[in-house]
Amino acid sequence: MSALKIVLYILGIVITLFLLFLLYFTLRDYSPDEKQIIESKRDSPVLQKDTFDIMIWNIGYAGLGEEMSFFYDGGDRVRTTKERARQNLHGIVKEISARRHSDFILLQEVDLSSKRSYHINQFRQINNHLNEFSGYFALNYHVQFVPVPPTSPMGKVKSGLATFTRFSPQEVTRYNFPGKYAWPKSLFMLDRCFLVSRFRLSNNNELLVINTHNSAYDNGKLKEQEMSYLKDYLLKEYEKGNYIITGGDWNQYPPKANTLPEVRKRFPVNQASVIENDFMPSGWQWMFDPDTPTNRSLDKPLNDSTQKNIIDFYLVSPNIVPLEVKTSDLNFKYSDHQPVSLKFRLK
Repeated sequence: MSALKIVLYILGIVITLFLLFLLYFTLRDYSPDEKQIIESKRDSPVLQKDTFDIMIWNIGYAGLGEEMSFFYDGGDRVRTTKERARQNLHGIVKEISARRHSDFILLQEVDLSSKRSYHINQFRQINNHLNEFSGYFALNYHVQFVPVPPTSPMGKVKSGLATFTRFSPQEVTRYNFPGKYAWPKSLFMLDRCFLVSRFRLSNNNELLVINTHNSAYDNGKLKEQEMSYLKDYLLKEYEKGNYIITGGDWNQYPPKANTLPEVRKRFPVNQASVIENDFMPSGWQWMFDPDTPTNRSLDKPLNDSTQKNIIDFYLVSPNIVPLEVKTSDLNFKYSDHQPVSLKFRLK
């Protein structure tokens, strides 16, 4: 057999194995329905108060603490050490427990079983420390093997959104955001979603508490589809008379952030990553703390030159009165995001 035939034979085997690899993951691809009911109760109790505290925090699967640089952001690491992952999770649980006066706690990037977090069930551990809360989970990243980077693949990822509440919701529902990366990249990326918890009110309407995590690392097209879908959903629910608060990691700046001197001076606001000022009708309010960053770049471990942003915040409907919003400055010790709390009242 000639050298050329040997090369072609080996190349044929490699191509065949690669195609089988893609076929396997195409058949095993996690493809959730647009609407998935997580919990449903016919006779949930009516909320007996009108003023609430809520907290949002992308915990970065306890793997993106102050020491971490991440390859997706231009860094050189795929995951932190097992010991540091445990320390980060311990710190995250401690910080959440210190805010257990909250009525609602909305978390993003909570792992169930992932190589990147050493297969620790983070949802269970957090839930075990919040005995007076009910916890609900929605998958948004479920891949048996993420093959990048080739020299040290991320491997299995099973992760999502977690909502904890002191009250008994009438229904908890996962809504799938539209839009995906092109095949085959879509096989190994997140299936973005938002998680809606509905609570009965004494005026026969409902309070909707929505946990969202919008796309990152895209050219803006995915976020555009997600935001359009979310807007339609919010406006339809508000027309019914419902009260709505949406919080989470939006992966973009809130409207008018680029016009505030305190924000422009401290944070490099890219106009392309700012939600349009007129995105929602008059009366809807975007609530964020302009004085404290909620996210940092992961191109290198945290230092004095690290780029910081404000991409975690709230959107509240016109029938809700926001009272106070505050970002807790933890100096990104346990995650590349920081918790943001809001006190609000129903009109």
